[in-house]
Amino acid sequence: MAAVSDSEGEKMDAKIVDGWPQGNAIRILLTNTDAAQVNAIRRALIADVPKLAINRVDFSQGVNQDNKGEVLESVNVLPDEILAHRLAMIPIPTFPEEGIHFSDACPNCIDLAEESKGCPSCQVLYSLSARGPTADAEEDYKTVYAGDLTTISDQMFDIRDEHKRIPLTILSKGQFLEFYAFATLGRGRDHAKWAAAAAIGFRPQRTAKLNKPKKAGVLFDLGLKTTDGKAIDAKLFGKDKTITDVNHVIDLESALHQVGPGTNRDGDFDDAITLEEVENAYVFSFETDGSLTPEQAFNGAMSELSARFENLTEDIERAFA
Repeated sequence: MAAVSDSEGEKMDAKIVDGWPQGNAIRILLTNTDAAQVNAIRRALIADVPKLAINRVDFSQGVNQDNKGEVLESVNVLPDEILAHRLAMIPIPTFPEEGIHFSDACPNCIDLAEESKGCPSCQVLYSLSARGPTADAEEDYKTVYAGDLTTISDQMFDIRDEHKRIPLTILSKGQFLEFYAFATLGRGRDHAKWAAAAAIGFRPQRTAKLNKPKKAGVLFDLGLKTTDGKAIDAKLFGKDKTITDVNHVIDLESALHQVGPGTNRDGDFDDAITLEEVENAYVFSFETDGSLTPEQAFNGAMSELSARFENLTEDIERAFA
């Protein structure tokens, strides 16, 4: 994974915690760093990492007639503005290595008027054409899903399988829905639809120390287990009576709430197990919406930070030249 240097040239190290990523969620161990640097990554993930999202929708309006003479109207239960917002929040597959440009920096469109901008280098085009049940159908309505979008651009941008069942609206008899949707690159600081990650947080890395094995039985006798199915007991601590595994320490930290203040067990437990912070090390966690993989989002944040610091260095050098 990418790394970043501080002002003294020391590099922060990043390592994916064993067992992760899990789906779109990830835990990363960051060492040789401090809270300020880790928080900068958090902010970059929220605001700066670019991703694709539907930014414009052109709806067909009016009345149509099918080949059986049935009249269809371009209405549904949701206003167009609400439907456009739902489309904007659909995770659009994003591939940073493909080099899609921001619309205002696209070499093909940069000199065009705003309403004329848009080409295969800076946007992804989708279409949708759906109608409600026929007049003689038994069902009264039909649900339109994200999977009903057809990719007019490269098929690599097809809506991913895990997102195809996102509902958009419903159509009753005599109703139809047709539109073209345009996805462009953007950043989370401009709108939530371009936010690459969510549930972003970090905590100091800790180790767990078994100080009083007999008193720790207050916790061990509860029969709790780690997320990977191991019993929380003395064996988990090994011969040196210490847990360093990041996942197990986090699981144990949650388990300790069962013997903490207010449980009436804390007196008998008597700090039999303690947690100690590892200096200059943090466990960083987040999940993406599926537009980007967690690794792509993290590396994107690091690239954004590196570019920002390079520009800052150049500005400072010019100022003192």
